[in-house]
Amino acid sequence: MAEPILVAQAKDPIYLLPKMANRHGLIAGATGTGKTVTLQTLAENFSARGVPVFMADVKGDLAGISQPGGNNPKVVARAKELGISDFKGEAYPVVFWDVFGENGHPVRATVSEMSPRLLGRLLDLNDTQEGVLNMVFKIADENGMLLLDLKDLRAMLQYVADNADQFKTQYGNVSAASAGTIQRNLLALESQGADKFFGEPALNLDDLIQTQNGKGIVNILAAEKLMQQSPKVYATFLLWLLSELFENLPEIGDPDKPKLVFFFDEAHLLFADIEKAVEEKIEQMVRLIRSKGVGVYFVSQNPLDIPDIVLGQLGNRVQHALRAFTPRDQKAVAAAAQTFRQNPKLNAEKTLTELAVGEALVSMLEESGSPAVVQRAKIVPPHSQVGAITPDQRKQIISSSILAGHYEKAVDRESAFEKLQARAGQKVEAAGAPPATTGAPADGGQSAFGKVLGEVGSIFKPTIGPRGGVHDTMATTAMKSVIRAASSSVGREIVRGVLGGILGGGSRR
Repeated sequence: MAEPILVAQAKDPIYLLPKMANRHGLIAGATGTGKTVTLQTLAENFSARGVPVFMADVKGDLAGISQPGGNNPKVVARAKELGISDFKGEAYPVVFWDVFGENGHPVRATVSEMSPRLLGRLLDLNDTQEGVLNMVFKIADENGMLLLDLKDLRAMLQYVADNADQFKTQYGNVSAASAGTIQRNLLALESQGADKFFGEPALNLDDLIQTQNGKGIVNILAAEKLMQQSPKVYATFLLWLLSELFENLPEIGDPDKPKLVFFFDEAHLLFADIEKAVEEKIEQMVRLIRSKGVGVYFVSQNPLDIPDIVLGQLGNRVQHALRAFTPRDQKAVAAAAQTFRQNPKLNAEKTLTELAVGEALVSMLEESGSPAVVQRAKIVPPHSQVGAITPDQRKQIISSSILAGHYEKAVDRESAFEKLQARAGQKVEAAGAPPATTGAPADGGQSAFGKVLGEVGSIFKPTIGPRGGVHDTMATTAMKSVIRAASSSVGREIVRGVLGGILGGGSRR
């Protein structure tokens, strides 16, 4: 059985039992109260016990876990205050990830692995527009069109819009306004850098669940730039990743320690403007994913940012100080105090506003699964470096990683965009062949094709140009008969993770 994790010191030490770590948790508190240090302490303790960790670094100061600490005067003083006699600095194995591929290995997913609902949320679509997106995914599936990156999705969307009459009976109406809105929102999403997230090679979940010399790998997503440019992409990426873990990991019951611990920082972004149905599905996923050995820890400034239905699933809690300057703040303080198992010797609501930096109200699950009474305690300091690392240190870690070179080069294999372009070219060439010949161009190759373009160009509508841009070309109308024939074949489902298969998507094959 894994050694208990010393989290904090009150009158007596407070431990997190590894076998209870997959019952999830909450780290909350106002800015500057010590949440990041608490997160780092937990992460390195999980790593020390051979448990891999995934967490996002939204401020750039979690990378220090890769370097030995122990030299910070405040850390040394805290260790001495808590009576930790054998305290020493220690580094932990780290793999850096970055959607932009600048401060870590590139991390990607394919469009097909996302659900229309998740993409719809990312694109701020209404129900009608999301219905059109659903239709595009369905038609792509049935025609064997892989949706790997955003140019694939744009090409498929343009094709469906231009052939709306063909699909009306089977799938319903596709308005030009809805298609146009989705196209515009896709372009806006690209301007925020989301095009770098969609593509291949897609992230292999096994690469997140690794150990090195007996320690769990700490996977750190460099999220500073992502948070600045698109907080919604950040939240959607983490939600997608959590859903992929839920869908693909096997059931293992209640292990002695988690298979992976997932820290969801800035958790309020996940639940901002969320539909009730999605909220309920997230609650279901959080509740069930523990049987797959995954512990999920939400990190937020305010516990009210997390819906009650989800908050009720978070058994291990570290609540740092809260401010009570406004009526909403006061409500948050009262609500946070009420979520603990009350200690008759402690006024939790009053204490929450008095906690110093590095102090917290702490309640961990006991061996029976019941929460312990809440206690005011001081958090144990981390053994690794507190704060950021240098660019050279980061570069060295990335280059020496076991994953170095694997994700760095993007792959653009044949998918929906290329297939639609190829079929369009074939149709145009066939349309320009002399009737009495076997189909060879009369003037040979390029000149005949150019002649055809000149003769029939006026009857074609605008479509998708090379590499996915929207340009005036002749391809769209020429595709119709070929795609109509293909649509009658048996549909083939494309691999897709849809919030762990519980938001209406297909299963992974």
